[in-house]
Amino acid sequence: MNMTQLKYIPLIGTIKTYKKEYFSKDLIAALTVAVVAIPQSMAYALIAGVNPVYGLYTAIVSTIIASVFGSSKHLVAGPTNAIALLVAGSMRNYMGLDNAYQLLFLMTFLVGALQILFGVMKMGKAINYVSHTVIVGFSAGAGVLIALGQLNTLLSISIKNSAQMPTTLKFYYVITHLSQTNLYALGLGLMTIAIILICKRINKNLPGALIGIIIPIIFIIIFALEQKGVKLTGNIPSSLPPFKMVQFNLGSIKDIFSGAIAISIIGLVEAISISKTIASTSRQKIDANQEFIAQGLANAVSSFFQCFPGSGSFTRSAINYHNGAVTRFAGIMSGVVVALVLVFFAPFAKFIPSPCLAGVLILTGYSLMDKKEIKKVLKVGKFKSDSIAMCVTFLATILSPDLDYAIYLGIALSIVLYLKDTNQVPVKLLVPSQGKGSQIIEQEVESIKGKVDVLIIQLEGNLYFGSAYDLEERLDRLVDKAKVFILRMKYVSTIDLTSLNALKIFIRTVKESGGILIVSGVTSELSTMLKNSNLVSDLDMDNIFMAENEVFASSTNALERARAVLNCEIDNNTKSMSSTLLESVSNFTGSTNGAKLKTGSR
Repeated sequence: MNMTQLKYIPLIGTIKTYKKEYFSKDLIAALTVAVVAIPQSMAYALIAGVNPVYGLYTAIVSTIIASVFGSSKHLVAGPTNAIALLVAGSMRNYMGLDNAYQLLFLMTFLVGALQILFGVMKMGKAINYVSHTVIVGFSAGAGVLIALGQLNTLLSISIKNSAQMPTTLKFYYVITHLSQTNLYALGLGLMTIAIILICKRINKNLPGALIGIIIPIIFIIIFALEQKGVKLTGNIPSSLPPFKMVQFNLGSIKDIFSGAIAISIIGLVEAISISKTIASTSRQKIDANQEFIAQGLANAVSSFFQCFPGSGSFTRSAINYHNGAVTRFAGIMSGVVVALVLVFFAPFAKFIPSPCLAGVLILTGYSLMDKKEIKKVLKVGKFKSDSIAMCVTFLATILSPDLDYAIYLGIALSIVLYLKDTNQVPVKLLVPSQGKGSQIIEQEVESIKGKVDVLIIQLEGNLYFGSAYDLEERLDRLVDKAKVFILRMKYVSTIDLTSLNALKIFIRTVKESGGILIVSGVTSELSTMLKNSNLVSDLDMDNIFMAENEVFASSTNALERARAVLNCEIDNNTKSMSSTLLESVSNFTGSTNGAKLKTGSR
């Protein structure tokens, strides 16, 4: 088996290195994950607006496929709250149609196809363009929507065509019809919430959601609460996910394509974020592109088994890792366990009270609001780019009629704010001054009031077209501030032609005003760009100093050149302070007793 096959089918490598002692650990983790996955998957299906059985189907097929092909050994895929909410938003206008489920499974396939395409195109690094604060804002907004969207189920208040109704309107309807509340349903829902919270207090590893659903079932049976208006989940087919061909239609693809893009992006962000979070502890190396392909295959394949889109689940992945999972077989076996439960215990699921699932989801929605991260972002500054992106995404998620628009808005806004922040060039102004003995110190100054002999202009970072205007403005204000300018380029990462043109204008303006410009710290790449852009023609070659490995070499040579052009005579008794300083620098040999520069290698 060659390395390429091992890379694209990681399961092969796992089988080759698997040990007997791994099995018991993987099995225990798988059983624990399945216990949590069953109520979660059913609840997330309700968020998506579909029958709970489709959540179980997704927890079987998507989980197994993603574990086989995924880069992470511990990531558990399947239904997730955020993706389910996006599915509900995208499908809201279609759920009443006869072909609603055909459209849903087609969307699942499209999500998978897009994710595979992103992986094949090696777009793993592109995920970095989705700001963390956008995800925080979206998650918080999604949490609010999930919690508000379950209030009518918790209170057992019936709403006609609720699947097509925005959450804000559903919430308004509930508030104005509180008199219709079924107290038995509310009591069961609150019981589930209380049980989950108590289990967390006792032991975080207790399956609180499962316990919180099983105990109310006992009350349902004993007191016949179904006859008192408490709604139950109903019958769930006792069978494995059936194969059904996806119905491909160009018009249908056009209708749901926008939603599919948003779901594919958020799904990948979720999966990669969770994988990297766990990998930071497990020390496993994550291949983002391979994870893209794995998530894509999971969705594409599961679409033929009546599943809705899924992604990596933080809850189930964390449980998987912390309960001792060693290999990807833990994720595979958790899907198998859910399948066995569906085949042998599905008849008992009809007694699950809908208000109890609503209670699980309300707590899930609350947990989505990462209060620590929100406080951290706001603490940095309420009007900073990160805070603005987070708050706008949060509000857009709650108020936007389509959740995919909220995602696009958040990403676009974070990019715009990033460009706004990067259109200002980091410029440091330094003036050589006399230190102790013969030591030369570069003093950083914010502005130059008068005129100095030598002014060092240190440019930093990426100089691109977006910051070229700011660069031109800053340099223009310095033209008459010195006799000799040293333009230090050592810390410039990249520079484009627009910024080079701004430098050309500054060089020509300095020459026209009788000044001298020296460029130091020129890298080989920058030197090539200077020649290709014909900028060298505006500079004296004696005034260009290449970046050297020797400490201070480029800056020292530039300062010595400045001494020369200022006509400093070493034997002149009336030397200026600038000449004295530059003379000291020209004698610098790099020893501890000679002249020194405060800054590092230039």
